[in-house]
Amino acid sequence: MRLIVIPVFLFCTALLSPRASAVTATFASSNQTVTFTGLGGNAGVGQSRITWGSCAYDGSNTKCTLSATYTGVAGGGTVTALLTYPGNGASPLTGTSISPGSDEVIFGLSSGSFVVSLTESTGATVTFLSQAIFSHFINATCTGVAACSVGQVGLTPNATITGLVNGTFDATPVIRASQGVLSASAYGAFSALAPGTWMEIYGTNLANVVSQLWAGTDFKGNLAPTALGGTTVTIGGQPAFIDFVSPGQVNAQVPSNVAPGPQPVVVSTPGGTSVASTITVNVTEPGLLAPAVFKLNAGQYVGAVFPDGTTFVLPPGAVGGVASARARPGDTITFYGVGFGAVTPDSPAGQIVTQANRLASTFQASFAGTPATVTFSGLTGGFLGLYQFNVLVPNVAASDTVPLTFSLGGNAGTQTLLIAIQN
Repeated sequence: MRLIVIPVFLFCTALLSPRASAVTATFASSNQTVTFTGLGGNAGVGQSRITWGSCAYDGSNTKCTLSATYTGVAGGGTVTALLTYPGNGASPLTGTSISPGSDEVIFGLSSGSFVVSLTESTGATVTFLSQAIFSHFINATCTGVAACSVGQVGLTPNATITGLVNGTFDATPVIRASQGVLSASAYGAFSALAPGTWMEIYGTNLANVVSQLWAGTDFKGNLAPTALGGTTVTIGGQPAFIDFVSPGQVNAQVPSNVAPGPQPVVVSTPGGTSVASTITVNVTEPGLLAPAVFKLNAGQYVGAVFPDGTTFVLPPGAVGGVASARARPGDTITFYGVGFGAVTPDSPAGQIVTQANRLASTFQASFAGTPATVTFSGLTGGFLGLYQFNVLVPNVAASDTVPLTFSLGGNAGTQTLLIAIQN
């Protein structure tokens, strides 16, 4: 049988962003076969269910393994791609053509996990949670189609293409091209940052763990970690302080000494180093806590809390499972924020706040245009980069949709927020 080489797998993020310093393994003929079974298509775009290598059910989960020898990383070794999913039903792994009739497909995984491991000839093993495999069939055979190709099989229900595969695995971190770096989403999700604020980075291959949140053991005294689960982040060449990592998202605090202006954000893992994503850094980029769950039909509500620390200022019962009540004129309520700039005395990013401090610039909150008395503004003790504003509710008309605005140093905040007030 003559050798036919058909492009099969192309993970979608490879189309979106360039890659930098990479860990790219080139693997020879797989030890197990891969089968695509056609599910049919729409507008010429086919989809197939993928039977991935050799599968075994252990009574709880099905584990499907594809392995091959590889070169190009260290001294070479064995690459293993393991698909695990609950039960012993049909594979949850699918491939959808990237365009009508295309033999290149995007992976989809409806349940379970897909883990790639490189076991070097020295014995060291590096694991990646990624589907960034580009492969080709070798000596493929088909049923149910006249032309043996991935695209045609996907368009033809129950048609199949089966064979061994070879190709490459690229574990390089990729920051997505659109909105790949933002300020904390619950505090405005701005497209610019400030020293000491919190940022969220989105992409693929950003970590080699399913997810990891920093723990007390990751701190050195009051100093937060600059590496977590094998992932590091720099902005403007300075190490950021990492709170959370997963393959698709990293949360980190911007260091205090990052200069204003366009600055590169870079993610590094054992899989390589990403291409820099450039974001603007301003002296301040203030945002108040206003989580997406507080976006109701009337609009986005600020995340204001009563002194008990558990009851939020919202229309009662507006958000299931969240204790809420309307505020009254004269009540003291607390707002939280990020990106509000310097405090006195100085409290650098990356350190748990342990001393009393005050915001260097003037913070002003207004309810329906009526200024409120601010009794405290500064960083919250026991946290990193979290500002607290204690405010006396002014005498305003009762409404569940009172506009809440704020300014910092006389400059108006950009969020459009509401708050619920009763008399």
